[in-house]
Amino acid sequence: MDNQALAQLRRNYASLTLDENTVSTNPLEQFSVWFDEAMQAEVPEPNAMILATAMVDFKPSARVVLLKGISHGGFVFFTNYLSRKGKELTWNPYASLVFMWHQIERQVRVEGRVEKISREESEAYFKSRPRGSQIGAWVSRQSSVIPNRAVLEQQLVEIEKRFENRDVDLPDYWGGYVVLPQRIEFWQGRPDRLHDRIQYMLEDKRWIIERLSP
Repeated sequence: MDNQALAQLRRNYASLTLDENTVSTNPLEQFSVWFDEAMQAEVPEPNAMILATAMVDFKPSARVVLLKGISHGGFVFFTNYLSRKGKELTWNPYASLVFMWHQIERQVRVEGRVEKISREESEAYFKSRPRGSQIGAWVSRQSSVIPNRAVLEQQLVEIEKRFENRDVDLPDYWGGYVVLPQRIEFWQGRPDRLHDRIQYMLEDKRWIIERLSP
């Protein structure tokens, strides 16, 4: 890697603006507007979001997951409850999300408490997944150490045989979470790094809108 070349990587943002006087009073509504515009701009996988969690020792970890809905007043995603992120959310039920849409020079940051959604809702979503993904949820003990890929392939054979000619059941250890936002920041790239940043803070069950310095 050429560190000098890396240090010179720059992009001048100049396409759109963001104003605290014209945004929606509800950040979830504002997010929906931006998400629709990301879809229209054909941003690849606009629902991809970085999920950051932390253990009780405060050491953070992050990975990309997919947003699967806006409901219950928050951002819904699905995963294995026994994965690293699932265990961390059990120990510390707070998380951050980051959406980055380069094509329209926008970023959204979310901070909030995380709760499981109902098993009925998780089952409804699970049934909507491709059968291969359903089987995969049974095959993978997500985040656990395995000796080689052959172990996965053998488990795949066993699970396919188990559910041969019938529907795949929802595993007890798999389901959905909702991130209930307490803070959401909308970032719009602007020229000369003087970006627009609008923050929503939840105080006494109402949203306070503020502009942040770039």
